[in-house]
Amino acid sequence: MNKTLTSRLFGPKAWTALTTFAALMLVIVPLLNLAVPETSALHLSTYWVTLTGKIMCYAIVALAMDLVWGYTGILSLGHGVFFALGGYGMGMYLMRAIGREGNYQSDLPDFMVFLNWKELPWYWQGTEHFLWALLLIVLVPGLLAFIFGYFAFRSRIKGVYFSIITQAMAYATMLLFFRNETGFGGNNGFTDFKRILGFSITAPETRIVLFGLTAAALIGFLLLGRLIVTSKLGRVLAAIRDAESRVMFSGYNPLPYKLFIWTLSAVICAIAGALYVPQVGIINPGEMSPANSIEIAIWTAVGGRGSLIGPLIGAGLINILKSWFTVAFPEYWLYFLGLIFILVTLWLPRGVLGQVQSWFSKKEERA
Repeated sequence: MNKTLTSRLFGPKAWTALTTFAALMLVIVPLLNLAVPETSALHLSTYWVTLTGKIMCYAIVALAMDLVWGYTGILSLGHGVFFALGGYGMGMYLMRAIGREGNYQSDLPDFMVFLNWKELPWYWQGTEHFLWALLLIVLVPGLLAFIFGYFAFRSRIKGVYFSIITQAMAYATMLLFFRNETGFGGNNGFTDFKRILGFSITAPETRIVLFGLTAAALIGFLLLGRLIVTSKLGRVLAAIRDAESRVMFSGYNPLPYKLFIWTLSAVICAIAGALYVPQVGIINPGEMSPANSIEIAIWTAVGGRGSLIGPLIGAGLINILKSWFTVAFPEYWLYFLGLIFILVTLWLPRGVLGQVQSWFSKKEERA
């Protein structure tokens, strides 16, 4: 990366922060988890490694949402579908990797034996190969997003109407995956994974590798997002967000631009889902629920949409609070989440990051 491109992507302070984050996630955390004895106060437990890895997966999803909502003005309430489809793609490979070590000692996944399936469905063929699973993780959500987006954007569906149909898509897909006949484990989904690429999925070394891959993916997608929004493409996307009709009068066709960023966002979500499943150890249709997709939008709004960094902060903040609140007051979590969203909408329209930037700007002006 040349110096001009580097300076255009981030300023010196941002590069310092990004480098510090990379060193922390890729060097410090693995050392504290693997090299420091469990009896030491500096030891980082596997629980915290898994929790941090899960939150980073959510941060990738929030980043994907920011590209379509914050920079293009397309509010999706169905992004949980793409996240879950990526998770199911990885889950199919992990289920096949169990082999005959399942409860029924069959070549078929346990849930298929329980439901009296005699052979694998055609769409399960080849899923024992990791590379084929990677293709499914990218192609299936990407193709779904492309087809859905093409017909929606060609029909000029936007605003609240687009949000409603994405929510309907999420609900319909969730109901489809809940059915046992579809061959995806019904309401239980996939779980009880044993290994990935021949390595035990519960081994500390494997978890650290997955953690590092998630951190690297987050950094990579952040750089990709920054590259997009600072390019000519990003300026066209911002123009579509602010005044789509004027963009059309200027001779631009919004369809390919919206379709590109929509499909890219879906693929990013799917990759996050694929990284999420082996770390958490389960995937089920509940990940597709409209409530989960709404929560993704809340992460983005709370952190500050249209900033790339803001949604990462929002995803981290909300999920850290969720981890504590669902243990301390599980029955009140959804009320608390709704209260956060209302307060942010009323008092922090630019999100947490926007408010922090405003404070620093006022300090500089006074100085």
